Amino acid sequence: MTLDIITSDLLSPLRHGFFARKGGASSGVFEGLNCGYGSSDQHEAVTINRTRVAEAMGAPIKALQGVHQTHSAKVLTVDGPVDDPEGPRPEADGIVTATPGIVVSVLTADCQPVLFADPRAGVVGAAHAGWKGALGGVLEATVDAMEALGAERQDIVAVIGPSISQRAYEVGPEFFENFMAEDPAYGRFFANGEGDRFLFDLPGFGLYRLRSAGVGQAEWTRHCTYSDPARFYSYRRTTHERQADYGRLISAIRL
Repeated sequence: MTLDIITSDLLSPLRHGFFARKGGASSGVFEGLNCGYGSSDQHEAVTINRTRVAEAMGAPIKALQGVHQTHSAKVLTVDGPVDDPEGPRPEADGIVTATPGIVVSVLTADCQPVLFADPRAGVVGAAHAGWKGALGGVLEATVDAMEALGAERQDIVAVIGPSISQRAYEVGPEFFENFMAEDPAYGRFFANGEGDRFLFDLPGFGLYRLRSAGVGQAEWTRHCTYSDPARFYSYRRTTHERQADYGRLISAIRL
């Protein structure tokens, strides 16, 4: 079955994609292209799905590199394939490479998947940026890691893929206060909700952090994971619907 791959002109002609649910081997609540071994999905189905992603990226499964995501600002630099594509990964939330043929990827289910590229220098990266990682500096750390490989900050383009949108991201007063304690200017990313609740603009915040970091261009694909269950997995939607588990979307880029 044909995969549903969202791309951006900013990242072209590099091969990349924000992969939606269509075309996977998983069933039940994971129906579609669930690429997360951390889910309770059948291991074999996830392996089939990840193999299909690697093939779509024009690479063998061993070239598909990822990290064990912990909502940190840690970034991993990779320069070759893995020995065991199904084995454990180092803890990080960003991954970069300057090695042609290596596919760097992140998994998400509402958090921001961000793909980076400096085609002139031959450096690419990917970051998993939920509110905690974005506030903690994972986007800036990914840019720094790319610079260490020879990228020029002003030549880096960054694209935020399908993420939870502001209209679906209700948060409480403590969440709001955490951001205000960091910088009162962050109030611009919150709208009033019902009662003491707020609506948080995660992609807007991500774009602000990217542009403040000095990247050349940054954009969001404007797809909301929460609002389109047929196309995307969503942790928050799964929680609201009291489902047992949820799938993970994969986003990837290569030189």
